[in-house]
Amino acid sequence: MEKSELPDPFKEVRELKGYGEMDDQNDPVTMILGLKNLRKCAHNWKTFQSGAEPGRIVIPSEVNIRDTRQIPFEVDPPEHKDFRALVDPWFKRPLEEAYKATLTQQINDIVDEVLAQDTVEVVSEFALRLQSRALTLLLNIPYEESETWISWGTHVFRSEGEALDGDKANILYDYIDEKITEAIEKPGDDLYSMLLAAQVNGKKLTREEVKGVMILTFAGGRDTVINTITNSVAYFAEHPESLDRLLAEPEITTKAVEELIRYFSPLTQMGRVVTEDTEVCEHAIKEDTRISLCWASANRDEKVFENPNDIVLDRKVNPHVAFGFSHHNCLGATHARQITNILLTTLAKKVKSIDIIDYNENIEELGEFKRKVGFNNLTVKFHKR
Repeated sequence: MEKSELPDPFKEVRELKGYGEMDDQNDPVTMILGLKNLRKCAHNWKTFQSGAEPGRIVIPSEVNIRDTRQIPFEVDPPEHKDFRALVDPWFKRPLEEAYKATLTQQINDIVDEVLAQDTVEVVSEFALRLQSRALTLLLNIPYEESETWISWGTHVFRSEGEALDGDKANILYDYIDEKITEAIEKPGDDLYSMLLAAQVNGKKLTREEVKGVMILTFAGGRDTVINTITNSVAYFAEHPESLDRLLAEPEITTKAVEELIRYFSPLTQMGRVVTEDTEVCEHAIKEDTRISLCWASANRDEKVFENPNDIVLDRKVNPHVAFGFSHHNCLGATHARQITNILLTTLAKKVKSIDIIDYNENIEELGEFKRKVGFNNLTVKFHKR
């Protein structure tokens, strides 16, 4: 098996039953595995709720490490629509030419940095740095602040060997509290200040609501972007002809971005809390239990995707759900797509080949399933074109 391959552990159960089961901190989860059923559940927010106890829809559950509601992630309609209308324009800024130009320069610079090195550990020395530097653009704050975030390491809610780490999470929460106070005392053009000055339904956001948006912004796009970058590097190391093709056919880059994100599905699943007794896939589900929308399984659904376990860079039909589905689609999707698009373009122009020197896979334990989500570390050598 290739080092870059991410096998589909859900295939057999998806075809046999359509759902899987796992336990998460004594709070069981029914995993919805097929694309069609997943979409139905994602649409049905009245039965499958996001606005439950803060932290409960995340898997692993974060109820023991936070009580701040992430906004608009943990808010249901109709309130969700109002919060989303406020933040959507800000998170669409990656489409602006000035934003793209600065992000392109950032990515060119870091690719030049790693090309000058003998070997590079991709997760911490490339993907984490790239993600953190790009986040300064999204927040519209000084580039130098990225060094603080890089110092936190890859995970903001986890430490070595711990699925959840409350002490580490408090580093992020305390940091955000401090930055909100600074923005109150001296408003600027950053995201904190925009939120503090904004209103939803005629009311200014509370400090707790601002904090909820900021926690989501920091945590939601960290592991996912890092996994996408690292997995892409591993794939191109084993498929250098794909870099050549992207260079020769730049018009397929947008399709390639969607295909890599479909295949890697950097976020495996997201939960919902059931508001009434119901059933999915002819399986009874009780009120106040949880389901998960298993994006990673749905993105390999053989009823929808031809050759689902192959990366087809110019895949024509690609209704993947790696960024979620329905009203709760990923707030940072535009930013993540822009990062990946520019990264692919830059690697194709500057990199001839990549050698994998050493690696350690990141395997998620999901009840009856074990899923490779990426790498804990990946050491490579980049070669200039």
